Amino acid sequence: MDDSNKKQGDSEGSVDRGKKGTPISRRDMLKMAGVGGMGLLIGSVGIGGVLAGTQKGFSSRVGTTNEASDRIPFYGTNQAGILTASQNFLCFASFDLSTTQLAEVVELFKAWTSASALMCSGEPVGTENTNPKHPPADTGEAVGLSASKTTITFGVSPSFFDSRFGLSSKKPDGLADLPRFKGDNLRKEWCGGDIGVQVCSDDLQVAFHAIRNLTRIARGKAVLRWTQEGFQRTGAAGNPNDTPRNLLGFKDGTGNPDVNNKQLMNELIWTQSSDGPSWMAGGSYMAVRRIRMRIEVWDRSTLGDQEATFGRYRDSGAPLGGKHEFDPLQLDAKGADGQPQIPMTSHVRLANFDGKEKILRRSYSYSSGIDHQTGQLDAGLFFISYQRDLSKQFIPIQQRLAMQDKLNEYITHVGSAVFACFTGVQESGYLGQALFEG
Repeated sequence: MDDSNKKQGDSEGSVDRGKKGTPISRRDMLKMAGVGGMGLLIGSVGIGGVLAGTQKGFSSRVGTTNEASDRIPFYGTNQAGILTASQNFLCFASFDLSTTQLAEVVELFKAWTSASALMCSGEPVGTENTNPKHPPADTGEAVGLSASKTTITFGVSPSFFDSRFGLSSKKPDGLADLPRFKGDNLRKEWCGGDIGVQVCSDDLQVAFHAIRNLTRIARGKAVLRWTQEGFQRTGAAGNPNDTPRNLLGFKDGTGNPDVNNKQLMNELIWTQSSDGPSWMAGGSYMAVRRIRMRIEVWDRSTLGDQEATFGRYRDSGAPLGGKHEFDPLQLDAKGADGQPQIPMTSHVRLANFDGKEKILRRSYSYSSGIDHQTGQLDAGLFFISYQRDLSKQFIPIQQRLAMQDKLNEYITHVGSAVFACFTGVQESGYLGQALFEG
């Protein structure tokens, strides 16, 4: 859990007038709605006018402040949301396919591609209709909200390549369910699925909007298996360049590799044409683990025990014996008692080992209320990592941690899934095209 990143919507012209005839701009109308004035807004134009895009003079754009800096392109050489600097919020969804027709699967990915590109640009998912007898094309909860740096990342699991669709021969050798690790307490409702979708955004409502609309588009072809929301500190609450902290109070992700080093990313993250099926070249393997934290037990442990568990100082994030967060690990250093400065069972030591196995973490904290059986918080870490090879990177790291990590006294793994993430999508193409047409 430690080591292993003003194009305005429409003009602000008058759309209504106050009692004295004073023009009220679209922006003012939306601000009124955002601070508790929804009743006033609905009373003025009717709820259909709020949700129906072009109806009642409103723009069909979802966002009103869609500056270029607020949008991350969906189309590109690689999928966004992997090397992208982590946004504030996560909505993750695992889908099971309900169709057995390959043509319908292809149709689904084409529809998801178009919708995702629009939502990542802050646009509604379809042309809005004004017929009150038909559902709106977009669910509407992101009206007035910007793109919020939303990224949507797709992957397919080992079960996707079973006998249903005739794709078994295209399954990568490196794509397999993770082995059971010591101490796993996996629950069926948090494991598996045919398709994984990671939505990250600087606004949770925008992220939820994406999952909701993808689910609606999938109706008749795929159904939700499980979902998980996640969060970290927002840019407004602290320096966005600082390493975020997990719910145990320690910095999480200090040891991530440099995503700006293209050669390093090709070595560690992006699959290469020599690795397996050609459709995976430029993609990556995603490992997902839902990790429940025994927060109440952790909160009763001493600071010294907590720091020995992680092998880092809580305040600075520096390795024990060091001064700064990014100081190199001195695994051979001894303390005054002659024992290793960084304990042998510490998380940081076991995660790094000889420094050859590295992964890229994109983890988020989660809180799902109270476990009513124990009365304790159901909270922890929704771990996501990307790597070029699961068997050579993530699996050996997790095997060491499962066997010896002192942190295991305070955590338990309850969910698990792996997905092969497609390469990037060009504007003339669609998700998984190389897989389906290759």
